[in-house]
Amino acid sequence: MTADAPKGLVLVTGAAGLLGTVLRHGLPQRDWAVRNLDVVPVDSPEPGEEHLVADATDLAAMVDAARGVTAVVHLAGIATESTWPAISHTNIDSTYCALEAARRAGVGRVVLASSNHATGYTPRPDGGLLREVDAPPRPDTYYGVSKVAMEALGSLYADRYGLDVVCLRIGSAFPEPTSTRHLSTWLSPGDTLRLIDATLTAPSPGFRIVWGVSANTRNWWDLTAARELGYEPADDAEGYAEALVAAHGEPDLADPVHGRVGGEYATEIFDAEVPEERG
Repeated sequence: MTADAPKGLVLVTGAAGLLGTVLRHGLPQRDWAVRNLDVVPVDSPEPGEEHLVADATDLAAMVDAARGVTAVVHLAGIATESTWPAISHTNIDSTYCALEAARRAGVGRVVLASSNHATGYTPRPDGGLLREVDAPPRPDTYYGVSKVAMEALGSLYADRYGLDVVCLRIGSAFPEPTSTRHLSTWLSPGDTLRLIDATLTAPSPGFRIVWGVSANTRNWWDLTAARELGYEPADDAEGYAEALVAAHGEPDLADPVHGRVGGEYATEIFDAEVPEERG
């Protein structure tokens, strides 16, 4: 962090995860103080780093953690498909707790880590770029349903209580692309930080849903709404294209993995298992 006073104090839930780690290290470099929260201790904490070990589904703990912060960035949750009891408790209940804690603690802004899987059955656009308004909820999994619920809760708290709530429909947030699909959907660590910083500094955003991807040459998600918040992506997955195409071939746009927003999550491999009947 610079010698100047910080812009504010941000509570980051799920701070021990992949995206949380990016923010833990990156936000202080952009003059934000960070209060981390996760169910496990973070790896290699920075000197003086503030960290709370607590469950994001524990409302009382979340209210305590939110006191005195400028904004809440809610990343905590199961980051892939799981059972309905696990998804509904961990992802939906924690989103309620994040928003309600912000309301009770007088925090005016919440950033929610939604996902492309909230609209996973939406077809890839046939030319042009897909705007958020053209991708209403069409979840591809229980995980996707939890992100639809996240966006709905965010809308409720924005309308009823006046919170600024920004929902980020994050694409493929990995250190680098590992598949040809990622050439279109990648969100780099650097752009993750740029996107979050923009959502924290944008004046009075109200309720927004925006795509979270980098400036990929093969991008098919329209970043206009994210740019309106001040997001200026700097990275492009195309630098990885030659090696990925050589290994996997050019993407077949007739394949649902490349033809739907949710990719493989919208295919039968993510069908829920049917319990065996017991005599």
